Amino acid sequence: MSRSAKPSYDLVLLPGDGIGPEVIGHARQLLDVIASGTGEERCRAADAILLGAVGWNGPDGAPVTMRDAEGREKMAGWSPVIGNRIRLDLYANIRPVRCLPGTRHGLSGKFREVWSPDTVDMVMVRENTEGLYAGISERTADRATDLRVITRRASERVTRTAFELARQRDRGAPGDGKRRVTCIGKHNVLAGCRLFLEEFREVARQYPEIEPDVAIVDSFAMFVLTQPERYDVCVTTNLFGDILTDLASVLQGGMGMAVGCNVGDDHAMFEPIHGSAPPLMGKDRANPMAMLLAAGEAMAWLGRRFGDERLVRAHRAVEAAVATLVERGAPLTADLGGSAPQSVVAEAVRDDVRRRLGA
Repeated sequence: MSRSAKPSYDLVLLPGDGIGPEVIGHARQLLDVIASGTGEERCRAADAILLGAVGWNGPDGAPVTMRDAEGREKMAGWSPVIGNRIRLDLYANIRPVRCLPGTRHGLSGKFREVWSPDTVDMVMVRENTEGLYAGISERTADRATDLRVITRRASERVTRTAFELARQRDRGAPGDGKRRVTCIGKHNVLAGCRLFLEEFREVARQYPEIEPDVAIVDSFAMFVLTQPERYDVCVTTNLFGDILTDLASVLQGGMGMAVGCNVGDDHAMFEPIHGSAPPLMGKDRANPMAMLLAAGEAMAWLGRRFGDERLVRAHRAVEAAVATLVERGAPLTADLGGSAPQSVVAEAVRDDVRRRLGA
C-alpha cells in the first residue's frame, strides 16, 4: 500500500560485528549526503532497517551462541538477522544480480571480464521465514536434528512476490527478452519442495503473460554460471536461496557488490551479504559498495512505499555512482582488482551522489 511522503524518515542502523561497523559508518555518511539533498522494538517502529554484518566466530574459532528469550540456544547475531526476518515477517529476501559495465571478475587470482552486462540481469527471491532456518531443532550427544518446514502460505506469498517482480521489471531475461520466473528446488526428492512447486504453479496460472520455469537446484547451480542470460526472476526456499544467492554474486563481481533486501508487507531490512569478515576488520580494505547499494535499496523501498520521488532519485544516484566507479576502474577495492582503501571508495561514491543530487 502506497502512503503519503513524509518530511523525514526513521532508519535503524544495526552495525553488527567484524567489518559491519565500518561499512555501516560509510552508509550513514551516504545517508547524510542524501538527507542534505533531499534494538528490536525500535526496528518494529522504524521506517526501514540497515544492517551492517554479523557472524563473527569466537576466539577458539567456534560459532558464538547465545540464549533467546525462551532460553533456546541460538547463533550470536540471530536476533538482528533471522530474528528480525521472522518477527517482522520479512518473508521475501530479494537479491538483484547485475553485472555492471567494466566489472572484472576475480578467478584463480586473476581479474578479467568473464560475464557481461548483456548476459547478467536477474533477481533472486528467497523465502525468508521458514525451511531449515525456522529454528526447530534438537541435539543429543550423538545426534542432531533440524526440521525443515514448508507451508502453503509462505510458499504462495514469496512466489507471488517473484511474479510481481517479473511483471514490474518488464524486461525479461537478457538472452531472449522473455519475462520468466524460475522455481528452484529438489521436488524430485523432497516433499517440501513438491509443496512449494504446487503453490508456484497455482500462482503462475494467475500471470499468463509470464513464463513459468522449473529447475532442479543442483543443475541450476551450474546453469546460473554457464547460462545466466536465461534467467529473469528466480524463486526458491530458504536454505537453497541462501546458497544460490551467494553463488550468483560471483556474476556481479563477488559478495562485496551484493545486496540482500529483506521485505515484508509492513517492514524491510537491507544488508550487504558479505558477512562480518573478521580478517578485514580495521584494515580499511573491505568493499563498501554492497553496504552503500543497500542504503540505496532502502531509499527505493521507502520511495515506493511513501510515493516519495526524492528517495527514488537518491536510489538512482547511488546506483549510478557505483556504476561509474566500476566502469572507470578506479577507485576500487582489492576484490574488484583495485588497490584503493575502503574509505576512498566510499568517499568517491558519496561525492558522485552529492553531485547528482545537487547537495
